[in-house]
Amino acid sequence: MDVQTMRREMQDVLTKNILPFWITKMADHYNGGFYGRVDGQGLLHLKAERGAILNARILWTFSAAYRVLGNQRYLDSAQRAKDYFIRHFIDHDYGGVYWIVDHKGKPLNTRKQFYAIAFAVYALTEYARATGDREALDYALQLFDCIEEHALDPVDNGYIEATTRDWQPIADMRLSELDANAPKSQNTHLHILEAYTNLLRCLKEMQAAESCDYVPVLGSILPITISVPVETLARVEGALRNIVRLFTSKIINAHTHHLDLFFTMDWERSAAHIESYGHDIECSWLLYEAIHVLADSKMQQAVEPLVQAMALAAKKGLAADGSMIHEANLDTGDVDHSRLWWVQAETVVGYVNIYQQFGDSDAWQTACRCWEYIKNNLIDYDSGEWYWSRDANGNINRTDDKAGFWKCPYHNSRMCIEIIERNF
Repeated sequence: MDVQTMRREMQDVLTKNILPFWITKMADHYNGGFYGRVDGQGLLHLKAERGAILNARILWTFSAAYRVLGNQRYLDSAQRAKDYFIRHFIDHDYGGVYWIVDHKGKPLNTRKQFYAIAFAVYALTEYARATGDREALDYALQLFDCIEEHALDPVDNGYIEATTRDWQPIADMRLSELDANAPKSQNTHLHILEAYTNLLRCLKEMQAAESCDYVPVLGSILPITISVPVETLARVEGALRNIVRLFTSKIINAHTHHLDLFFTMDWERSAAHIESYGHDIECSWLLYEAIHVLADSKMQQAVEPLVQAMALAAKKGLAADGSMIHEANLDTGDVDHSRLWWVQAETVVGYVNIYQQFGDSDAWQTACRCWEYIKNNLIDYDSGEWYWSRDANGNINRTDDKAGFWKCPYHNSRMCIEIIERNF
């Protein structure tokens, strides 16, 4: 397969399979925003709770799709998602975002999960990139402040997982029932990295366009000739540099080049020794993206070999059919051979990135084979969107959601958008 064929196929999947599903089947024209769940059998649950993660990811998806493709329907959906998120998920009293609201938009779970706040930053900055909207950027910067103030560990560095609504310690910090109750995780750090990269990119773009004059509440009065205050830019850049260094020094295992998943406050590995191959390959390209946006040649020289090493290590999860399995527990020997939708999407982007940046032809073939697996096994051509996964025997998973708290249009749409937008 050549690049143009892949690009054309992905644009078709994005515009004819993924996005129409969310526009036509998930938009709630009665309560606003988007419905919270379609189950694995295709049944829409009108009164399902709505999670901050899903709604932020919907906002990111349609913002990015509009920015790249310019379709008014995508802008309409992005505006719907943005208005609903600000109205119902932003905590206007304490800051941050609610974890869950009900189908009418009333808070159900008010805990502050920093993973979710990071996704809100990611989504709002993408909307600002796509539209120049100042309100979205303002909220993104306020949420950035929340993370830096309430999640950053002043003793051992890094970011904690969660607090109560009013930023007090919370006993159960887990992101989901599948996670260990550890105070720090690679997953939350990975998506803070992703969010801060997009925020810095947005600020740099707006500085270049002289279209942003946001002044932080705690910042000094700056000359009006400066469009993006240097203090704001420097603070975001410094935070991004810090989290890149956390990955290179704490989170990426120096011996295996896989990610360690859970940590104590002082960065001892916590819980079981698990290799998560989808996170490994996703981190490789998000880390490359971060150093590219930072535009630091010395950091780039130091991190690029690590990016390549992570992508090589992740190949341990590749199956004979071209797909990527989920994870392996090295302590017990248990291996999860499920082919999850998000793992396949990140596999394609990760190895395309290795091919594009380092000229690795084997990486291109790896990406192509995984894309073929996706086309043949995960895309629901009849009802739209993708199945959650297939098991080791190739059976479709109809137990988990087609759309829901964790099943979103972000990984698969982003894969398509990355291939459409990249110049290679």
